[in-house]
Amino acid sequence: MPFLERSRMSLKLEFVTQAIQENGNIARLCRRYGITRRTGYKWLRRFQDEGAAGLRDCSRRPHSSPARTSASTESHIIKLREKNPAWGGRKLKHRLEAQGLSGIPSASTITEILWRHDLINPSEAAKHAPWKRFEYEAPNDLAQMDFKGHFPVGQLRCHPLTMLDDHSRFLLVLQACVDERMETVKSCLTVAFRRNGLPRAILTDNGPPWAHPRSERSLTKLGVWLIRLGVELKRSRPCHPQTMGKDERLHRSLKAEVIQGRTFQDFDECQKEFDRWRHVYNYERPHEALEMGVPGSRYRESPRDFPETMPEIEYSPGDFVRKVQQKGIIHFKGGEYHVGASLVGQPVAVRPTLEDGVYDVYYCRQKISKINQHPGSPMGEPGC
Repeated sequence: MPFLERSRMSLKLEFVTQAIQENGNIARLCRRYGITRRTGYKWLRRFQDEGAAGLRDCSRRPHSSPARTSASTESHIIKLREKNPAWGGRKLKHRLEAQGLSGIPSASTITEILWRHDLINPSEAAKHAPWKRFEYEAPNDLAQMDFKGHFPVGQLRCHPLTMLDDHSRFLLVLQACVDERMETVKSCLTVAFRRNGLPRAILTDNGPPWAHPRSERSLTKLGVWLIRLGVELKRSRPCHPQTMGKDERLHRSLKAEVIQGRTFQDFDECQKEFDRWRHVYNYERPHEALEMGVPGSRYRESPRDFPETMPEIEYSPGDFVRKVQQKGIIHFKGGEYHVGASLVGQPVAVRPTLEDGVYDVYYCRQKISKINQHPGSPMGEPGC
């Protein structure tokens, strides 16, 4: 099945949400989403006039929406909120149901109503937050990527691949994979990068396929591909899962709200449910770390396009450039140094440091190893 298959409605909403962001590049977005500028501006006009309902593929759209919360119910929600300004969506829902009212929407929908009527003050909400997790300053500065624990789907095992933008918590990838091989991950990321552009860096843990099974700090072929794209690789601290806390928290929500207690007959059914939940997570589900906003309100596409043809590798004039030989060896100043078997055939740069006899080894812009020529030192030390 195609990777990251989405509904047209979901894709349209992603497009307009990114297009209306400050400095949104409509021409680039149209190219990435495979639509004409005329279509892109048409979607924007409909969204501005009618909201998300204007994006539906319907030539005769009804003038009323049966699923929309009634004006009477909204009035009850607003009055109860004004009487109890500290109450959130869950408390309001519970109290309204206790009063015997019917047709009460979900807690997340109630929260959206509060936002729409300016009954949630973002600055006030921030004051009551006990602490705030560190986050990067802008979208696409860092993405966290990992596989969630696998579970049965039919006769196979599903390995959910996730990639989350650190700043906005926007869920870039949620794919039901049949395995955790490099080729599978590369295919998923290629689709995501073509749609959203390249992040500046990606954070992973120290297991495969991100790290070599026999040496945590050695590059895999997947790592080589990402570095060649201009994406910096970052690794979490060993035995410190909190380093990837945002992705870990996402996995708990995914398990509780989608996977737990469910039986999927095949991967198509599983992926459809993943796509549905990904849309809810990005555009409907209030996020406490975002002051009850949604990730889609903070995310914008990366200005860095995915290159269909890999750029040439260039190094500075003062670098010692060496081609990696069989078994991942380079020759330098009469010695042999191991820099990684995944780099065989690739040029690397040996760059002197301020310490005499010590050199850093770079692949593209990333430091991957260190050479220490002092007697008794190891031939090469991993550096990425």
